[in-house]
Amino acid sequence: MKKIILSLLLCSSLGAAAQDYIPPKEQEVQQKLKQWQDKKFGIIIHWGLYSIPGIVESWNLSSEEEDWIPRPKDTNYDDYKKWYWGLSKQFNPVKFNPEAWAKMAKDAGMQYVVFSTKHHDGFNMFDTKQTDFKITNPEVPFSKNPKSNIAKEVFNAFRKEGLWVGAYFSKPDWHSENYWWPYYATSNRNNNYSIDKNPERWNAFKQYTYNQLEELASQYGKLDLFWLDGGWVRPSNPEKYKGDKSYKGSQDIDMDKIAGMLRGHQKDLIIVDRSVHGIYENYTTPEREIPEKPLNYPWEACDPLGDNWGYVPNDPMKSTNKVIHTLAEIISKGGNYLLGIGPDGNGEFDPRVTKTLKEIGGWMKTNGEAVYGTKPVAPYAEDNFRFTQKGNAVYAFYLVPENNLQLPQNLQFSFPKKFKKVSVLGSNKAVKFEQKGNNISIQTSDIKQQPHAVVFKME
Repeated sequence: MKKIILSLLLCSSLGAAAQDYIPPKEQEVQQKLKQWQDKKFGIIIHWGLYSIPGIVESWNLSSEEEDWIPRPKDTNYDDYKKWYWGLSKQFNPVKFNPEAWAKMAKDAGMQYVVFSTKHHDGFNMFDTKQTDFKITNPEVPFSKNPKSNIAKEVFNAFRKEGLWVGAYFSKPDWHSENYWWPYYATSNRNNNYSIDKNPERWNAFKQYTYNQLEELASQYGKLDLFWLDGGWVRPSNPEKYKGDKSYKGSQDIDMDKIAGMLRGHQKDLIIVDRSVHGIYENYTTPEREIPEKPLNYPWEACDPLGDNWGYVPNDPMKSTNKVIHTLAEIISKGGNYLLGIGPDGNGEFDPRVTKTLKEIGGWMKTNGEAVYGTKPVAPYAEDNFRFTQKGNAVYAFYLVPENNLQLPQNLQFSFPKKFKKVSVLGSNKAVKFEQKGNNISIQTSDIKQQPHAVVFKME
């Protein structure tokens, strides 16, 4: 039932996005989006205070009764918040090695990174001048490390490896007294005071957010995209909330002003104002879900490798087979795949993460031709096959079942084009095939077994 509800919500959301999607008016941004769509595979890294105890990122601070917010039941809420925010004085990730991270991502076939500069808990992984709640605060042990300005180190390392870089930034900030005012209790993820009655407080928060984003846009080198999370911080229609005492006012953060400033510093910047359909949602980001059909606007499916975005000990992990099948599914529908991982409090990744990324990279070295720069092509999918196209070539991904040791003797599918040659990526040798009308049959006796997915190039 939960999956059905999620699917219905996703379809509703994507339907609204299709109706509301507005391409950016700037030619430079339109061109940048086309280049981004060709990259296909990216990595998002969640890292912060939550990585020290290995818990769900930020959300334990929100006083909402959800199964996925596992706050200890024997702990007073206010005491818990003090403990959580006090973790900053323990943060000392001495194994932080951004160069190794960047090489790992590049070797896995990723072409862009999104790094968490600040999550909802308000702890800044960059040297902001707007607050002392940051990695470079002298009270934070790691502040004395020459690599203490973590976001800058990450961005520089990934750029050197040739990847595009993006900044994840949470619009809500639960540590800011101008978002969660200590005068009132914090009942949920939203601001906890009336914006209408306290406009000066909200205006101070807006300025704070603007200033932080300007720091990132002007002091951290070339950035390719801003991934703005926390879609509940958005304008809303007060008429919709009449009589609702929980409504505190439209959380309008003035995206016109923010976007103007960001693109004033970097004119071709992609802006992803997540789930806020309109001019600043340059591409949509369905989370943990894949649309049923191809979408006619830019989109990116984001999904963690484990159950959690950040580091959690013993977190169940998706197999390499699952990740590669998911990638094929997404690109066959014209999307990009943003895979989420997170290092622990020392700055190291779970060995299972590094192993999986290495295996993905091995597969991508052979089959990347069918991934990067491709377009979806009908019929998109048939049974265990997924299809992409580039130039005059069509690529058919045969998704090998998990732990399957032998291909069927014949692989069959239908495709509405006539082909002269079929080969397997990784080999220049043509394979035997027969085509009758739209029906294609490939003999596999001479094909070397490949793990995860075999890709046929049809010309």
